[in-house]
Amino acid sequence: MKIIGIIPARYQSSRFPGKPLVHILGKPLVVHVCEKVEAALGKGNTFVATDDDRIATIVENAGYQVVMTSSSALTGTDRLWEAAQKIEADIYVNVQGDEPMVSPDDIIRVAELKKKYPGKVINGMYPLTEEENPGDVNIPKVLVNKNDDLIYMSRLAIPGIKSQKNENPEYLKQVCIYAFNYDELKAYGETQTKAEFEEFEDIEILRFFDLEIPVKMVMMSKVSLAVDNPPDVQKVEDALKKEMK
Repeated sequence: MKIIGIIPARYQSSRFPGKPLVHILGKPLVVHVCEKVEAALGKGNTFVATDDDRIATIVENAGYQVVMTSSSALTGTDRLWEAAQKIEADIYVNVQGDEPMVSPDDIIRVAELKKKYPGKVINGMYPLTEEENPGDVNIPKVLVNKNDDLIYMSRLAIPGIKSQKNENPEYLKQVCIYAFNYDELKAYGETQTKAEFEEFEDIEILRFFDLEIPVKMVMMSKVSLAVDNPPDVQKVEDALKKEMK
């Protein structure tokens, strides 16, 4: 069974243009992520999907493979669909390109669960920390049933609480490692439009609800710090230094 990891990476970002190329401890962010995917799936199974020649050049110079995609991809998953049409595999694992501390073990965990549940999309999750606010719209919250099947994902705090007498639930957040097969990516990409609630929430995984493709969530071993904005660079560098000690 062929399992490949694909890192969607675009240069144009409204919050942080050129983010994949920003240096983290002297190395481009996207290369850090490539190394984590390589540790999980092997260098020959590590790809970056991008529409930018600058990113492609850096990735290739680091010894990794590039798949050129269009600049019109609506989401990272749409970009993965474009890549899947050029690379044959049984399982496509999407790893976010802005998380240089992602755990290779978690990448493997998502891929292994996809083997077990070939008819379901797989996505990671993790409990919110005490420092994180469930009402923060920048954090997609996850609601699952007792079997860890996704019920819904929202930027609102879910489940809601009717009475303040109730104890607060354990809120779960999305971790952006996904696993798909070709047919799931095909169904997703060929819609060529976002689902209505996907558009409102700005959470790409929600499109699978419109397609009636089930999503199974899996608990990750940790949550890595993401580089969303320029100030995050220092935070991630400090965390990486601690991890290296």
